[in-house]
Amino acid sequence: MELYSLLREFADSWALLMLFAVFLGVILWVLRPGSRKLHDDAANSIFRNDKKPAAETRPAKEA
Repeated sequence: MELYSLLREFADSWALLMLFAVFLGVILWVLRPGSRKLHDDAANSIFRNDKKPAAETRPAKEA
């Protein structure tokens, strides 16, 4: 069996199964119990140091 056929057969079977298992693992890791607080903290981290809304800037009027 030549190398291309061997690699193609591996990719069509075991590699596909492994990648699907990794995909399910990532989904389950994200949706695990107790992770909501971590996700909310990460989502709101960019607003952590805001004390007031940004100043409104208006373009200068042309005469």
